[in-house]
Amino acid sequence: MFNSIMSSNNMMVTPHWLATQVGSDILRSGGNSIEAMIASAAAITIVYPHMNSMGGDNFWLIKSSNDEAFAIDASGLSARKATIDFYKKKGFNSIPTRGDLSALTIPGAVSGWEKALNYSKKKLDGKKSLEELLEPAEQIAKHGILITNTLANNLINKKNELIVLKEFSEKFYDKKFIKAGNFIKFPELEETFKILKKNGLNDFYQGDINKKILSDLSKTQSPLSKEDFYNYNAYKIDPIKLKLKNYSLYNLPPPTQGLSSLMIMGILEKIRNRHENEFTFVHSVVEATKIAFKIRDKYISDPRFMKVDFKEFLDDEFLSKSAKKISFSKTLPWSNEYRKGDTVWLGAADKFGNVVSFIQSIYWEFGSGVFLPETGIILQNRGTSFSLNKTHHNSLIPGRKPFHTIQPALAIFNDGKIISYGTMGGDGQPQTQATILSRHIDLNMNPHDAINSPRWLLGRTWGDSNRNLKIENRFTKNFIGNLEKVGHEIELVGEFDEIMGHAGMIIRHKDGRLEAGYDLRSDGMAFGD
Repeated sequence: MFNSIMSSNNMMVTPHWLATQVGSDILRSGGNSIEAMIASAAAITIVYPHMNSMGGDNFWLIKSSNDEAFAIDASGLSARKATIDFYKKKGFNSIPTRGDLSALTIPGAVSGWEKALNYSKKKLDGKKSLEELLEPAEQIAKHGILITNTLANNLINKKNELIVLKEFSEKFYDKKFIKAGNFIKFPELEETFKILKKNGLNDFYQGDINKKILSDLSKTQSPLSKEDFYNYNAYKIDPIKLKLKNYSLYNLPPPTQGLSSLMIMGILEKIRNRHENEFTFVHSVVEATKIAFKIRDKYISDPRFMKVDFKEFLDDEFLSKSAKKISFSKTLPWSNEYRKGDTVWLGAADKFGNVVSFIQSIYWEFGSGVFLPETGIILQNRGTSFSLNKTHHNSLIPGRKPFHTIQPALAIFNDGKIISYGTMGGDGQPQTQATILSRHIDLNMNPHDAINSPRWLLGRTWGDSNRNLKIENRFTKNFIGNLEKVGHEIELVGEFDEIMGHAGMIIRHKDGRLEAGYDLRSDGMAFGD
């Protein structure tokens, strides 16, 4: 099987080796895990442009050395001009998935970096300057990157959707470099990082960078305006928590699907024989996922507009009743909405005792496809998850947060052990989180084995449109046959198929040792110092 990466000081995990290196360099030079995460988050917007951008959102879960566990919500609101009538008058019954009109939410990512950096300086005595943290990203943009398989494949697979977008096409398609190993530079992003280093991160919302963004937006139909950017701020929030027997789970509250992740784990704890064999384990996770997704799809939206208290779904009695619905002889009914998602999960732990779980996204592959040539930023299309039906629980309203599939996770054990973990991949995130954590806790797998053992995915995720149960072909025929016997609709995929997402995990043991695993389905790396 696989060996985990070990360290006694620092640890960094990302889905791209260069972003891992950037964060590790910050840690080795005395920076803390928040500072390392900001540097990696900036770098990965360049090396993984199909998954994230400064034009997207992010969420943070932080367990600091002063024992505080908290979250940062850096997700954007819908534009003030973005109303149902705005789209109806243009002839739309749903929000377009690509192009100008799909770019309707404020990018929150850079404000998230700023909020985290301020916390680091004020509470953790962080010593790294903004210039130090953004310098690697600036240099990567200047000197360019080698195109990875995952970037090349996404450019090829989404060409029909994106080549019609003029600025995006001129940047990514006019020159015939769409091949793994070829070279691409980002001089626009180089200049953007140079200005942010000089003027500060809020320049993205109120300064010179913002003027460039608005200049490009003025040539589009996007409803985003100066007022939307000027008034935006990421904010610190309390994470949601589920107390189980030997540990507590932490995740992000609505508008994320973090509730789903906690519900799955809560239901699994009620199923005594879930680990009897491989079939009972996988079947239990899949069926628990169905129950959690039914609640998610019915209720989760911007919490200011929700009509239920989401915490009732974490009540012990509710979880027990949910677990009793699961049979090992028959599957539960399954139907879900179309949820895509392209995201990066990054984890960091430092020698000071701080642990970070972080996720950053532009929603679909390359987001809206709106490339802003003055800054090199690609805007997200997260707002396409809004409904133009006024009675829908996630209907479009100006200033509202859309539903988010993205959510980082933390587990804090009663004995002091801490686990930072997460993945990209739409519907795949809650079930993969449950899978890799359960494999470590209940099956005693090390993090690298937990991540890279054969996986499965119920529903639809990035680059996919089928809602069946996808199984990597490394599982045995007998196991797959047992799943089919009870009613699972199986689709076999590759042995290390990227559709399963790019997961990662860092364990901080109670004695201070660090252990990590990264996903062989990605271009990533875990590095310990």
